[in-house]
Amino acid sequence: MDGSFHDEDFSSSVAWETGAPTSSTATSSANATSSTPAHTGTGGYSTYTHDASPGLAGPGTERRAGFDGTGGGGAAGARANGLAVTDVQVRDGKVELEGTSDTFVSYLVTAQTELSSYSSKTPSARRRFHDFVFLREGLVKDFPACVVPPLPEKHRMEYVIGDRFSAEFIERRRQDLERFLQRLSRHPKLSRTEIFQHFLESTEWNVYKHKHHARASSIDDGHSGVLDTLSDTLLNAFTKLKKPDERFVIIRQHLDSFEEGLTSLERLAGRSKTRMSDLSGDYEDLAVSVQGLGYLESGITEPLMRFERALVDFGANVKDHSASVSEGFLEHVHSLLAYSHSFKSVLKLRDQKQLDFEELSSYLSNVVTERDRLAGGYGYGMGIGSYLKERMETLRGGETDMSRAARLQRLDAKIKELQEAVLHAQETSTAFNEQVLTEHEIFRGTKRHEMKKLLGAFADGQIKMHKASMQAWDRTIPPLQRIYVEP
Repeated sequence: MDGSFHDEDFSSSVAWETGAPTSSTATSSANATSSTPAHTGTGGYSTYTHDASPGLAGPGTERRAGFDGTGGGGAAGARANGLAVTDVQVRDGKVELEGTSDTFVSYLVTAQTELSSYSSKTPSARRRFHDFVFLREGLVKDFPACVVPPLPEKHRMEYVIGDRFSAEFIERRRQDLERFLQRLSRHPKLSRTEIFQHFLESTEWNVYKHKHHARASSIDDGHSGVLDTLSDTLLNAFTKLKKPDERFVIIRQHLDSFEEGLTSLERLAGRSKTRMSDLSGDYEDLAVSVQGLGYLESGITEPLMRFERALVDFGANVKDHSASVSEGFLEHVHSLLAYSHSFKSVLKLRDQKQLDFEELSSYLSNVVTERDRLAGGYGYGMGIGSYLKERMETLRGGETDMSRAARLQRLDAKIKELQEAVLHAQETSTAFNEQVLTEHEIFRGTKRHEMKKLLGAFADGQIKMHKASMQAWDRTIPPLQRIYVEP
């Protein structure tokens, strides 16, 4: 269990700095990524080695907007130190348009900031749940390499039985939404985005949403045509990486361990909550029995009634603790699990970017080989398919110099397009690598902050419950000691 929450050993095994590598392995990985094309055919066309694992970017690497997590416009804010937005709160859940088919709940969002771009140092606005969904979807789309915190799930029984507007449900939803915004405020990039600022203070939020939809901010996909022409086999989502990056394998293992610990904690906390609830009921039953005994024993009725009162108070304290502290504890643990799942989604996307680079490099190598064979007079490439294609060409009257030249020209154009696509895929994969390493540090900081807060709140709840119980028993013991017992 300890290994799930304390990862100092894990962090010390990976060099996160982007400076000089700490081992020969890191050096070779970086060299493989930033090297010039490794294969040159007779036609003078180069390919990238498809087994090169993209590492950290070199000094001259050009970055494509959006893939480094900046969305093309947040680089200046990301360089600033400290938190851009602090003391984010969600409060005052209010049912709007009650009694109509358009009923919804709005929440007052408040925060504090020192950024000059805000119109006020204490921005505030009322937002509904759909606005939070729009904010998250916009961040996920504009910042694909960033770990955007999850929102609370809508698949709750309250949506089925129509109890979405009860005070209890609104309070739980408020806590989840506040946790979502607080995680965003601790992120050095996401907290400085335009959409987050408009969410916190804009009085024309609906107008901004329409403009945001109209802009449809997209990532540079100038080479998507090449990817679209590849077969589904090449870009199969189940294809394994040829050379997995050890750094991200370790990160995924760490997340698996963390989730395993949280799942175990969630299971044990749920079991404890059930037993505490049963214990509360048992104490209430015992109090009823003691009360009946007090009516029978007229000489010690008062001490027994005080004892009965102490049992009732203790049972109530246990019940309150189970209903408030334990429930909040379980909700927070579940939220941390969802946060870890969001990180895994980004890791999966990073793997896809590396896979795109590997498969494009392999495809380019095959096209260059085919071009070299054709230029050398060997006709089509090797394999039964190429042989049958060549035989069909022969039956149609043979291949002329003009048709060979046309094929060479088409292959030259395809090679040039593929070379640009491979370079773009490499830069994209490299930028994702850098940002995911940064996201891991942010995730670790948020995880430690929330685990400290979570366990501290649970301990405070235990202390409060037992202090109240001690006071109840302290008031009960003196009357019990004064009971006279005949020798």
